[in-house]
Amino acid sequence: MDRRTFISSLAALAATSTGALAESRTIFNFNTGSRSSSSGGGSFFNRTRSGYRGKQTVSYRTSEKPGTIIISTRKRKLYFVLTNNKAIEYGVGVGRQGFTWSGAARIARKAEWPAWHPPKEMIEREKKKYGRTLPARMEGGPNNPLGARALYLYQGGRDTLYRIHGTNAPASIGTAQSSGCIRMLNKEVIDLHKRVKIGAKVIVS
Repeated sequence: MDRRTFISSLAALAATSTGALAESRTIFNFNTGSRSSSSGGGSFFNRTRSGYRGKQTVSYRTSEKPGTIIISTRKRKLYFVLTNNKAIEYGVGVGRQGFTWSGAARIARKAEWPAWHPPKEMIEREKKKYGRTLPARMEGGPNNPLGARALYLYQGGRDTLYRIHGTNAPASIGTAQSSGCIRMLNKEVIDLHKRVKIGAKVIVS
């Protein structure tokens, strides 16, 4: 094999490998109940439909103590309370019509790359109403609708089945599409996960 043929073969192999890698990641999109390919790692963490530009520290007056999470479903914002009348403001996705909720809860558990276990009622509802077939269990990872981190909300020691979690559908941030859980960009739920303590109060309004 001469040098020119060898170089051409390497270029073809590189192109084939790049294409295979770009097509290799399949993402389960809970909004549509379908699996689709994604070739851009950046979009998995960053791209939103609402024009959300990322978390920021803002002035925020509240009687709640630092470390509390306050969620405004109307504004589609989550606030992590700091000292000195400040808070970190994150954009979130919230429950679609008929699936919103409000009240107070506590963070009882935190998980990294959590597995997803759709409740039986959700599986039946999605199949009957939307024709979507949800898996009984999905292991944690980039394909998982819960994304990179999850915070589990409990009331009176009982699991509410609501979560604050990442998402494999970043375009849903700033929208009302979920079944009641609070969605965040993966890089931002990773940040919140590091900050929040077990037992922290969560207020949803």
